Amino acid sequence: MLIDSHVNLHAHQFDDDRDEVIARARAAGIALMVNISDKVSHFTAVRALADHPDIWCTVGTHPHEAKENPDLSVAELVALAADPRVVGIGETGLDFHYDLSPRDIQAKVFRAHVAAARETGLPLVVHTREADALMGDILEEEHARGPFKMLMHCYTSGPELAARAAALGAWFSVSGIATFKAAEDVRAVVRGMPADRIIVETDCPYLAPIPHRGRRNEPAYLPAVLAKLAEIRGWSAQEAEQKTEDAFFALFDKIPRP
Repeated sequence: MLIDSHVNLHAHQFDDDRDEVIARARAAGIALMVNISDKVSHFTAVRALADHPDIWCTVGTHPHEAKENPDLSVAELVALAADPRVVGIGETGLDFHYDLSPRDIQAKVFRAHVAAARETGLPLVVHTREADALMGDILEEEHARGPFKMLMHCYTSGPELAARAAALGAWFSVSGIATFKAAEDVRAVVRGMPADRIIVETDCPYLAPIPHRGRRNEPAYLPAVLAKLAEIRGWSAQEAEQKTEDAFFALFDKIPRP
């Protein structure tokens, strides 16, 4: 089963042909997709896509958007997460590359998401960029307060943070970045990820894999990501598909396995 664990199908880039994109995904063998919330104010649009039986969703606010709702409460996230189609909290985290929200606000909002994941039992979808040390500190501090499931989404950070997150039981998702010629550092980290906690994603409409790089990404391109993961890990295509499927359902355990 092919599963795209991170799509942004509500994004404006799909406004002209969203139905066709979903149809192409199904034709390419994508059996399930998780539509990711970029900010709570978009949740209605995010959730609307989950009316499709093969699309689920999350609730949360990306670190870029943390400034929109700096006092986002755990209670608000928990209430929205009660929707039966919501299967995760996030995406959330820290992004010190663009600093589109103040760093202290990013951290505050991130901790609210962690608390919501802990309370609901839903996995936390973590975005991290150029914030390895603080991200590791926050994850360890919060995990000490009580365990929670986490996914290091589209992981491109360093091996030290990967090791710290893996020690806390984190899952990791691999994106089209792993196919980029200049991304050998990313591939090196992928080689060391826990074999039973790796899943795949497109992060569409962003990060189209080779040979589609430069185009708008879409779920139908996921097989290119899975093929590169198999190559990096030395798995057969069948092994890669089975391992990522098993890991996905172990993480997103609210989704019934067909």
